[in-house]
Amino acid sequence: MAKAFKYGLKGITGYLEPAERELLRGLLNDVISMLETESREDEDPLAALIGLDMDVQEPSDRALLRLLPNAMKDDDAGSLEFRQLTERSVRESKIGALRATALGLDKDDLLLSPEEARRWSMALNDVRLVLAERLDIRDEADADHVHSMQDWSQAEDVESYLALVYNFTTWLQESLVQSMLAALERKS
Repeated sequence: MAKAFKYGLKGITGYLEPAERELLRGLLNDVISMLETESREDEDPLAALIGLDMDVQEPSDRALLRLLPNAMKDDDAGSLEFRQLTERSVRESKIGALRATALGLDKDDLLLSPEEARRWSMALNDVRLVLAERLDIRDEADADHVHSMQDWSQAEDVESYLALVYNFTTWLQESLVQSMLAALERKS
């Protein structure tokens, strides 16, 4: 059974069972697949090098839109321009954190440096955003309903299974963030 992340003398430590590692690795890889884009043969290499993507569009998948939201409310043209200038680097940053976290699952001991903890937190947050969108969590009542699912033996359908996975990921991220805050308090 997983143990919450803790901050101690060694740093931030945690523990996941092999099945929990595989579950998390699968979720991380699913989000990576969502964020990866196909390379285009006609792409301007200089634009690609500096991170411009003039052909980018607002994602039609709501979960992907949660990961890559519009920058400006009620300003579609401004949001598109911002997306063209930044989305490639945002995607690459997210994919990097997700891949680093997936690789970190290969180690037997979860001992995270401050930078690794930051990447784990980013990756877990992205997984949670996707799960929340798939579960259609829109308000506090939806969140409470999802949070009420706590027993794996009661998972009867895809929604209840996703709710349990969402709750597990939320618990894991929350313990990590608490550990990161404890580390900051210790340094100050």
